Amino acid sequence: MLNNSPRAAEVFLEGGVLEETLAIIRKNALDYRAMRRIPQDIVDRFRTIGVYRALVLKQFGGLELGPADFLGLVETIAEADASCGWVASFGVSATYLAALPLETLHKFYADGPDVVFAGAIFPPQKVQAGDGGFVVSGRWPYASGCTGASMIGVGIAVEGESSGLPRTAVMPASAVTIDETWNTIGLSATGSHDVVVDKVFVSEEWTFTRGGKPTLESPLYAYPSLALAAQVLSVVGLGCARRALNEVLIMGERRSITGAPALGDRPYVQLLVGEAEAELSAARALFYETTHNVWARLSAGESATEADANAVRLAATHAAQASFSVARKCFTIGGIAAVQADHILGRCLQDCAVVAQHAFMASGNYEAAGKVELGRGGRPGYP
Repeated sequence: MLNNSPRAAEVFLEGGVLEETLAIIRKNALDYRAMRRIPQDIVDRFRTIGVYRALVLKQFGGLELGPADFLGLVETIAEADASCGWVASFGVSATYLAALPLETLHKFYADGPDVVFAGAIFPPQKVQAGDGGFVVSGRWPYASGCTGASMIGVGIAVEGESSGLPRTAVMPASAVTIDETWNTIGLSATGSHDVVVDKVFVSEEWTFTRGGKPTLESPLYAYPSLALAAQVLSVVGLGCARRALNEVLIMGERRSITGAPALGDRPYVQLLVGEAEAELSAARALFYETTHNVWARLSAGESATEADANAVRLAATHAAQASFSVARKCFTIGGIAAVQADHILGRCLQDCAVVAQHAFMASGNYEAAGKVELGRGGRPGYP
């Protein structure tokens, strides 16, 4: 399932590496959940597949694919396991790293385009400025995928700056200490631990404004970067909800130990499956239609508008919330069996719940979208 994108299928399925990787993920997902991280061999497989070069420009050796191709890849991985999809989603980092100076980007990709980047932005920590850079210290939570990253970015607060967007300081992972704090009910294997930095000097040219103007001219980097950052996370919910619904269809033939009819013969199950399929398909259709519409305008040389960014954020929010709703329906169908700690329907419910809780896609974003639609100002808070 790569969203009717032949080019994506051609790139990502070459040599069967993706299918082989998905099989490994499905087999070992519970081990990853217990580890609270994705093992390095899976990160290396993501590099081989093209996860980290998908959105890197060709001048740096990247694939320079469109947003829908990358989103389709993340959705496919998330159907195998949501945590793995979440970690893969940070291949999107190439789009906002494009705000680094051009000379820095050449250094960043000097050894190839498959750089694994992880970041933790909030809360931005005050830094000491001097000698062409900043002395960075502090602790940042929610650094998803940090255990497999080679480069890490952290949010910094520079005195006198008031752009409303945080600056990010980029440094080698070797300069960062990972405090393994991640202990959650869902997305357990994302390794979203705290990162700790102690008096690390970062040159100014290795900093950028998250969501700032890119230094590279490309339709890809003209796509609303923060909206895309929300999309790559919400599409994890779409993949995970599809996994839950597929599992319910398999369970439909099973008979109850109490002698009740098979699940598939029960009217309430038929109703819930019909509702869930309609809800998920509609949310997914809006999600990709919006993506394709904005991308088509950018590919034609037009600029993305505030309305475009708002439409993408709205579709991403709806996808995340609808995915959680579908996962809840599937969990209900699963009955008492689904409450077991390792049951796939319980895991999908928990994973989709965490996706829907993320600040980028939480239900409060509906209000923000309505505010923009009604002409009552821009999106409040982090855009």
